[in-house]
Amino acid sequence: MKTALFSLTLAGTLLGTLACGHKEARPEAKVLPKLAVTLVAQGAPDGGAWVAATLQSTRTAMIGTRMAAQVRRVLVQEGQRVAAGTLLLALGDEDLQGQLKAAETGLATIQAHHRRIQALQAQKASTLAELEQVTAQVAQAQAGVDALKANIGYTQLRAPFSGVVQSRKVNEGDFVGPGMPLLELIGDGEQELVATVSDQEAKGLKTGAKVKFESEGVQGEAQITGLAPGGDPYSHKGTLRAKVLKPKGLRQGSFARILVSGVAVEGLSVPRSALVQRGELTGVFIAKDGRAELRWLSLGEGAGSYLPVRSGLKAGESIIDQPGALQDGQPIELTGGVNHGK
Repeated sequence: MKTALFSLTLAGTLLGTLACGHKEARPEAKVLPKLAVTLVAQGAPDGGAWVAATLQSTRTAMIGTRMAAQVRRVLVQEGQRVAAGTLLLALGDEDLQGQLKAAETGLATIQAHHRRIQALQAQKASTLAELEQVTAQVAQAQAGVDALKANIGYTQLRAPFSGVVQSRKVNEGDFVGPGMPLLELIGDGEQELVATVSDQEAKGLKTGAKVKFESEGVQGEAQITGLAPGGDPYSHKGTLRAKVLKPKGLRQGSFARILVSGVAVEGLSVPRSALVQRGELTGVFIAKDGRAELRWLSLGEGAGSYLPVRSGLKAGESIIDQPGALQDGQPIELTGGVNHGK
């Protein structure tokens, strides 16, 4: 019994000691010091806004045919560079060739009859009405031959200008009909930027004005050649076209951004000086109830000191400028007024 009692006492003592030791090892909560901060006003981008655009050639053609026929040969591949007049694709023309031979035979027959009538007319052995009738028949037969030759020409599809085959939509043996797109050709030479702009973004822009752009890390300059804001009945946006002045030879179909200078972006925006970066996330600190609250944002693109806010911020919220090492939940003390930026 004494041995058992001693064991229980010793175990209790050890547990108490461990419990006390664990309690003493518990770290104290870190008290964040109060930090003096200044606020910054929500504003609008002062350096303009970036508008998404696509880089393309000023000359593009979707090659098709007006004939219903079978594809006999495809002589080009995607990405191939071709000169103007190069044969791109040949359609079957057996039926048309047969019709042409018959029409040419008919034309030769009526021409021979026309010559006989002319000879008789010279001898006063035929009437003028007979000559006029056969002359009209010759013209009709000739028109039929010319039409068939033109249709046969539509089975030989050639490049209308020099360029690159962007896409091939048919293979040998396919049956195609009138209006079907067969090949897409992108022309060499001048390039243009095509963008969709709102009425707000189009303010201050005009045909002939020069704009800056970026594409694949390359900066350039373009001149506006067409501007039709508000043309779409659903989005109420229009089309902006700008001819690339420099540099030349950029890749067709590349994504680009056009700088629309001096245009305020609709909605909320925040200054770059208030932004904090945590890995792939970007946010700002909001002054709320005497503490700093970290707020993650979804931002748009801007060219000035302010960036447009897509989501994460409400109008009128107090944004802390130049947060530095400020932490979420840290007590703050507001100093001075509101910095309205540059």
